[in-house]
Amino acid sequence: MSSPGASAEPDHVRDLVGYAGRPPDAAWPGGARLAVNFVLNYEEGAEYCLLNGDQANETLLSDLGAVAAVPGLRHLNMESLYEYGSRVGFWRILDLFQAEKIPFTVNAVGLALEQNPAAAAAIAAADADIQCHGWRWIDYQDVPEEEERAHIRQCVESITRLTGSRPLGWYTGRPSLNTRRLVVEEGGFLYDSDIYNDDVPYWTTAYGRPHLLVPYSLDTNDSRFTRAQGFDLAEDCFRYWRDSFDCLYREGAAAGKMMTVGLHGRLIGRPGRIAALTGFLDYIREFEAVWICKRIEIARHWIARHPYGS
Repeated sequence: MSSPGASAEPDHVRDLVGYAGRPPDAAWPGGARLAVNFVLNYEEGAEYCLLNGDQANETLLSDLGAVAAVPGLRHLNMESLYEYGSRVGFWRILDLFQAEKIPFTVNAVGLALEQNPAAAAAIAAADADIQCHGWRWIDYQDVPEEEERAHIRQCVESITRLTGSRPLGWYTGRPSLNTRRLVVEEGGFLYDSDIYNDDVPYWTTAYGRPHLLVPYSLDTNDSRFTRAQGFDLAEDCFRYWRDSFDCLYREGAAAGKMMTVGLHGRLIGRPGRIAALTGFLDYIREFEAVWICKRIEIARHWIARHPYGS
């Protein structure tokens, strides 16, 4: 029997009830009120690009804002802005996390890591946990099922080979109606994160199997430097993260919450934005009962403390 907050997945029935205002006490390790998970997205080189066999350029998540797709022509500025993430921004964020001894998660796109083995080796050396972020950083909504199935397998194989560890989480970001079923069929994953609808994990019955969902976030995400309702300055980003943290920390006194901070090398990795991240790290260190952790640690804790059907 499913616990409150469980949802029926095969027909993509929406669950508008969830925990009905009574989420379970997360009981995070050490009595923490709040679990904070930093997720560094590594996508550069796997976006839409004619060099990747696509018909048009990438249109999203760069300092150009939303641009038009130009069929048949390369967009050199878009390509160059993405390259900043892999050449510079990724390393700036990695150096900060290592200097501050911050555990973190990487959303890794398979093709992106294939094009930068040095980044893959650095991720492995940093002992970051990895979520598969698809073989390509594209919208899978219209990708044929068999092609998406092959991409899932290719992503797992690639990340395992490049980092020495089999990824245990999944996050497409732009999924299709087939994605969750294909992820469940592939097997080997403890959870997926293609949801934004809660402040704590929850279980679903996905295609006949218990399946853990660990919510991701687009509001506490540096992508808002390039999206509507966006951030103009590092201070804007820091204040939003701080206010989100304060609310969740306060609520976490009654029942622990989680906060995901989404990052991109080509965005927060810029010199004028990195202060948002350094300032936020300094801020949350002033609080007790905060668990800064990897995403896989959240999943494993939830499985142990709140097993399916409990």
